[in-house]
Amino acid sequence: MLQRRSALAALAALPFAARADDKPIRLLVGFPAGGGTDAIARLLGEALQASLGTPVIVENKPGAGGQIAAQALKAAAPDGTTFFVSHDHTISILPLVLKNPGFDPAHDFVPVAGFATFANALALSGGTPAASLPEYLAWVKKQGGQGSVGVPAPASVPEFLVKLLGEKNGLNLLAVPYRGSAPMIADMLGNQISAGVGSVPDLITNHQQKKLRIVAVMGQQRQGVLPEVPTFAELGVAGFEDLPYYGLFAPAGTAPAVVERFSNALAGVINQPVVKARLTELGLSVAMMSSAQLATRERAYSAAWAKIIKAGGFQPQ
Repeated sequence: MLQRRSALAALAALPFAARADDKPIRLLVGFPAGGGTDAIARLLGEALQASLGTPVIVENKPGAGGQIAAQALKAAAPDGTTFFVSHDHTISILPLVLKNPGFDPAHDFVPVAGFATFANALALSGGTPAASLPEYLAWVKKQGGQGSVGVPAPASVPEFLVKLLGEKNGLNLLAVPYRGSAPMIADMLGNQISAGVGSVPDLITNHQQKKLRIVAVMGQQRQGVLPEVPTFAELGVAGFEDLPYYGLFAPAGTAPAVVERFSNALAGVINQPVVKARLTELGLSVAMMSSAQLATRERAYSAAWAKIIKAGGFQPQ
């Protein structure tokens, strides 16, 4: 009995590896402040800080579709003080479209836990005279068949969608890459660009405020926060049914006990009614994935997109 109590006490006192008690936990974000990923990270950071009793700081390292933040995670000490809040683009897509991304998720990162899936969507700017995807495509045709559509990062799922929409409808749709969703949405709000493809968490607030209009979403079914918006599949655009994910990652070499503790803390946080409700409002489908489940999900997603990218003739840059 005494030995069991000692073991439990040792487990409860287990630090995040060799982390100093006064050193905060960093949550790296690969996109600018003000975007959907940033809002999600700050919500989780605040809740995790309360749960763990340790300061949690969100650190934005925007640029290159999350590549800069990913490289920062790779370089970080595996001491339980640095984690990466990321979605599919950085982890699964960048290694497929870049010859040298500067990181290899399979060797440089440890999946900690997944916490949600989400859908990408096509939204129209306020000054675009269309209320649906068919109307938008017809409008572009009247403009000489040429149109520009913003995407939050080059060589991304949104860019591949824009290319497919153009090819399928005989239009010259140009994907205009931005350094994240925030500057793309700013240009959409200023009517500098007629449309944009981004995640529902990035677009939902402006859609609800009627500043932008989401007209189609990816996935096999309509989104709960957007029941009136059809899927691309409903509109005859197949191939975008597999939903991307959000997860937390740690540097390679992070101790399994640290990963487990942080994963357990995250599971508790996302099941808090207030946190879960807010994540849902942001357009996420909240669902916990263990470290092993996230690793499996990432491999399957990468394999599926590798086929799509190859079939589309895209050459890694």
